[in-house]
Amino acid sequence: MSAAYRLAELAIALPAAAAPVGAYAPAVRSGAYVHTSGQLPFVDGALAVTGKVGIGPHLVDPETAAGLARTSAINAIAAVGALLATEDGSDDPVTGLDRIVRVVKVTGFVASDPTFTGQPGVLNGASTLLHEVFGPAGVHARSAVGVAVLPLDAPVEVEIVVETR
Repeated sequence: MSAAYRLAELAIALPAAAAPVGAYAPAVRSGAYVHTSGQLPFVDGALAVTGKVGIGPHLVDPETAAGLARTSAINAIAAVGALLATEDGSDDPVTGLDRIVRVVKVTGFVASDPTFTGQPGVLNGASTLLHEVFGPAGVHARSAVGVAVLPLDAPVEVEIVVETR
């Protein structure tokens, strides 16, 4: 089953790849691998939620953060799709996704309250989405890292590495 079919089945429309806010590219190729820059959970160009992840008042709860990690993974797929579309001379970022052989690595950062240690659970939002879209090829190695703060006070940031043919 193709990635395009799975995205449609999941009712996920890929957004346009986020424009860089600095001197970097959203995704780059090195040989057969495409690496994304860190992707924030932007929806329509804005962060719906900001702050630290944890349990308690004024914190982003882990379930919400897992949803944000899922959104960040969608944005990472969009960055890869945009690069592949450019390489193919296409303007459709979805069609090139079938060139992905495997999701190799996911690195996720969680802006964490000092007492929060559930970063792996938060990053399951991204990992589950990648498995849903790419099937067995979406199973990957992963690092889940707690950090003090992320750009724009985002609760999560996700980057991926994929192998392509």
